[in-house]
Amino acid sequence: VQLQASGGGLVQAGGSLRLSCATSGRIIGIKVMRWYRQAAGKEREWVAAILPNGSANYADSVKDRFSISRDSAKKTMYLQMNTLEPEDTAVYYCNINTVYGNHWGQGTLVTVSS
Repeated sequence: VQLQASGGGLVQAGGSLRLSCATSGRIIGIKVMRWYRQAAGKEREWVAAILPNGSANYADSVKDRFSISRDSAKKTMYLQMNTLEPEDTAVYYCNINTVYGNHWGQGTLVTVSS
């Protein structure tokens, strides 16, 4: 199983980006799919999560600005990020937790300029 995160880049404050996390291989027993981020010099923090039934949760810092979704047919998870702030600058990682283990993507860099 491999996860490939993409969609990061440089954007001005107030702008938007959509991150994608494409999966390859057969993934069964999914418990939860998450996005995390890690800013320079800081610990990795959880950003958003989505359950197989579509229920989503968000960190307070991104609530009402970010939206997590998944397309099962395309085996891809997304993170729509709106009204971006310089504080959102970080490497974003996708994660899939299954009953058999934890899978991580390689990260994609998001830089928000003020």
